[in-house]
Amino acid sequence: MELHKLTIKEASDKMAKGEITAVELTKSIFDRIDAVESKVGAYITLCKDEAMKEAAASLDRRKSGKALSEIDGIPIALKDIVLTKDIRTTAASKMLEDYIPLYDATIAAKMKKAGCILIGKTNLDEFAMGSSTENSALKQTRNPWNLDCVPGGSSGGSATAVAADECLFAVGTDTGGSIRQPSSFCSTVGLKVTYGLVSRYGVMSYASSFDTIGPITKTVEDAAIVLKQMAGNDVNDSTSTQQNIPSYTDFLRTDLKGKLIGLPKEFFAEGLSGEVADILNNAKKTLEDLGAKVEEISLPLTDYAIATYYILVKSEASSNLARYDGIRYGYSPLKQNKELVKNLEEVYEMARSKGFGPEVKRSIMLGSYTLSAGYFDAYYKKAARVRTKIREEYENAFKKYDVLMTPVSPFPAFKLGEKMNDPLSMYLADINTAPINIAGVPAMSVPAGFTSAGLPVGMQLIGPMHQESKIFEVASAFEKATEWHKAKPAL
Repeated sequence: MELHKLTIKEASDKMAKGEITAVELTKSIFDRIDAVESKVGAYITLCKDEAMKEAAASLDRRKSGKALSEIDGIPIALKDIVLTKDIRTTAASKMLEDYIPLYDATIAAKMKKAGCILIGKTNLDEFAMGSSTENSALKQTRNPWNLDCVPGGSSGGSATAVAADECLFAVGTDTGGSIRQPSSFCSTVGLKVTYGLVSRYGVMSYASSFDTIGPITKTVEDAAIVLKQMAGNDVNDSTSTQQNIPSYTDFLRTDLKGKLIGLPKEFFAEGLSGEVADILNNAKKTLEDLGAKVEEISLPLTDYAIATYYILVKSEASSNLARYDGIRYGYSPLKQNKELVKNLEEVYEMARSKGFGPEVKRSIMLGSYTLSAGYFDAYYKKAARVRTKIREEYENAFKKYDVLMTPVSPFPAFKLGEKMNDPLSMYLADINTAPINIAGVPAMSVPAGFTSAGLPVGMQLIGPMHQESKIFEVASAFEKATEWHKAKPAL
């Protein structure tokens, strides 16, 4: 039995029955990493010694009937933007290449409390700024379905680790599509939660009013299992939810009778790949066969979403990145050689010029511009007003429809290097995902098919705020009616 191929549900059931142990499962994961990591490059840091100790402790708990949770003993990967006590956390940046946090992020602490076994920290676009994971300053990650293609971003390392069976599930962050888009490119299930459902405490900020933390899994059921453990209020995060967290597995179903699904026509407009359109059309037919009624609708403000999104997130990013001044922590020219710099301005300049990569510098410049005197009203303030209107548009849509269905990306995974010299083209990769972050609502990428070149394509299901349950209903029925999630890359 190849244990690394198991889902969370399968592995949990087998451990509960004593058919396998956490030690065997974890060893299988590291054997898999030894076999394929040199090809895909999903991890920045591996934690093998500590992981094996945690696996032994989980085995003891299972033997004594004291498992901490359903996911006790399950191997997990964390995006390397989540702080982990005494484990290097880099944000894939030269600025933090040697940073060792003094505490765990809430999500890391929750996963540890549930008994998960941390395999390692996964690669990403530097400070989560990108759509291909090519902006990492530390290594390159490749798509396991085609090693010449990108895995998507910014959670590309996390999606790759799951798709390549180098862990059973991973945690990513989604600011404008960074869980859903790599999940679509790598044929995994990726959930962007309602803003505030999962605590952001201890997760390095890109754009604080957009950032969300969520799971990347092999199946919809696994996502439901994990989300129960991840979600909830946190006293350290004032934006975290106050709502009771349901058991999301209670909403898994096999038919969609009585469900009304909306297809926003703006997401199926010019620029959508013909093969992606065909795959989504087949997905639509499957939903209808399951009993759902599917109607075309219009969300006209979608046309303004990308401009609105990038004005707001780059503004917030420039503010968040101000803390990296070359003095308190991170790369510091003063630590390298005090004689290199003559004044404070040179400290700032040298720290940021050497510590940050091109996309991060671009974010600082764009954000500083839109927040500057004379441009704040013309850009930032106007974008903030449009954001409110987009939220209202989605709220109105959900007064009638249970969920909305769209492509995750207008195209499948593109070639490595194809868009690196064209930032605008790279930004447009978020055209189908960024509107959801603006609205603050949840959305999931579900494997929906493959192109003729063998590249995965995901279907995006969007639900009302704080009603991830509606997404799970539709996603689970679709997954049970199809076989796409069972396919594995031939590494």
